[in-house]
Amino acid sequence: MVYVVQQLLNALPLASLYACLAFGYSLAFGVTRRPDITFGAFVAFAGQICLLFTDYGWNHLYLVLPAAVGLGLFAGAGYTLVAGFWNARTVMLPLHKRSPNAVIAASLGVLLLLSEGARIALDTRSLWLPPMGEQFVPLFVIEGSQIGLTRLQILHVGLMLSLVAGGHCLLSVSRAGRLWQAVCQDPLAARLVGIDADRVFVAALVVASAFAAFGGLSATAVYGTMDFGAGLMFGLKVVLIAAVGGYSRPLHSALGAAAVGFAEQLWSAYGAMIWRDVVIISALVWLLVISRRERIIP
Repeated sequence: MVYVVQQLLNALPLASLYACLAFGYSLAFGVTRRPDITFGAFVAFAGQICLLFTDYGWNHLYLVLPAAVGLGLFAGAGYTLVAGFWNARTVMLPLHKRSPNAVIAASLGVLLLLSEGARIALDTRSLWLPPMGEQFVPLFVIEGSQIGLTRLQILHVGLMLSLVAGGHCLLSVSRAGRLWQAVCQDPLAARLVGIDADRVFVAALVVASAFAAFGGLSATAVYGTMDFGAGLMFGLKVVLIAAVGGYSRPLHSALGAAAVGFAEQLWSAYGAMIWRDVVIISALVWLLVISRRERIIP
């Protein structure tokens, strides 16, 4: 019993990360209606830029560790948001207006640009953050054994869940949420009633890149490092999760992603690690096939 409960607690950081990323990806897909693999690239890009600037602040500016990490987090968020705005404004918007399917090919080009740019900046190195927030916080006592999480894990879960809850509230009650829903349902009709669909399109992609940035930065702090392989794997799982949960309902996608995070942790606890990603992705594809509905995407 102690082992099971501890594994469920261990799943919270991963489940909350998946929920945050799935929510952000649904915001972008709602306006593009096309798969966009750059989302996973933004997750990895944010983490790698954070590692690069943290290393620079520590080894060249001789900052104390909190200041160096703060510099890395600020730089990672800033670079990713700038890259997200550039991608939305100069790449995705013109292509989507001319030929929506071109977004899929363009996303591959942006992914290669971000991955190679980060690789060259890092000089093909793998950087690691020092252990932080490793103090164990007991949450329950079962059969005389303490179970819980570290301080950093608790902070990570709180941040991810706050982003999802805040995003859902904004979509539900704010004018921005109504504008997003209008453009998602019918961009032409939205234009006819005076909505600037292009601005909503760009804003949705920028907000999605912000979710990717915060998710990537928090994951980097928790796990200590980030590479493009991990970021793209996060992105692939989020695409499949959001497809099963429904792109038009970001909260449903987030809940489905959280369930996948719990399933992945339980497989890690009881199954062979080498088959974990294969099993999870195969299960998502199977769910996508059996839940497939015929519909015309304009």
